[in-house]
Amino acid sequence: MAESFIAEDLSYRVAGRAVVRDVTLSLAPGELVALIGPNGAGKSTLLRLLTGFLKPDAGRCLLNGKPLAGWSTQVLSRQRAVMRQQTQLGFDWPVEAVIGMGRSPWTSQPEPQIVSEVMQLTGCEPLAGRQYGALSGGEQQRVQLARALAQLWCDGAPRGWLFLDEPTSALDLYHQQHLLRLLKALTAQRNLHVCVVLHDLNLAALWADRIVLLHEGRIVSQGTPPSVLQADDLTRWYGAQVHVGLHPLNSTPQVFLAP
Repeated sequence: MAESFIAEDLSYRVAGRAVVRDVTLSLAPGELVALIGPNGAGKSTLLRLLTGFLKPDAGRCLLNGKPLAGWSTQVLSRQRAVMRQQTQLGFDWPVEAVIGMGRSPWTSQPEPQIVSEVMQLTGCEPLAGRQYGALSGGEQQRVQLARALAQLWCDGAPRGWLFLDEPTSALDLYHQQHLLRLLKALTAQRNLHVCVVLHDLNLAALWADRIVLLHEGRIVSQGTPPSVLQADDLTRWYGAQVHVGLHPLNSTPQVFLAP
């Protein structure tokens, strides 16, 4: 069966309030999908529903035609990895050990060669030998990306479905660019499929193949960056006055706040 990930009619309530409402979404192999929306739109909650970390009140998610609940934890973890917004460890391990945690669905034995390959791919080599707890927030995000990719590593590359919740929030400009260029390059090989929550609309415009805009728990728009990032629509859903122009190098839309 061809790889597929489908969410059907997802709904989720917290303290009686609907946080996600009747969301249906299909993710395609080799695609980088960005979830955007104002604060409280339900982006992070939807991501947790898509990954099986939350159980929906209604609806279901299907991986390769099979409900998430029907997968064993080990087999699912070999096909789906998650980088959450904040990951606090209850112990202080070296960077290599934290990245190596990603290999737990595959083996209980250390795999230093794979850890080394993932560190090289993600630019984490300068962090080698350091304690995770001593890293800055941005450095910890880079290590968590490496851990997630290590979890999906098979036959020399990451393969499967990667979900990320605001992975650039603590990164400087260079590492934002590095991370998103890497994800774009990996999805282009069609072995890795990415769904990412992004706060920065311009990052979504530059690197996403498809943007899904959420508002009050519903999908209100989805499509290519030019079709979703329309000034009138953004003003309607975000409440801010904006101007949308074009990037000087590739004509992708870029969003500017009105002074």
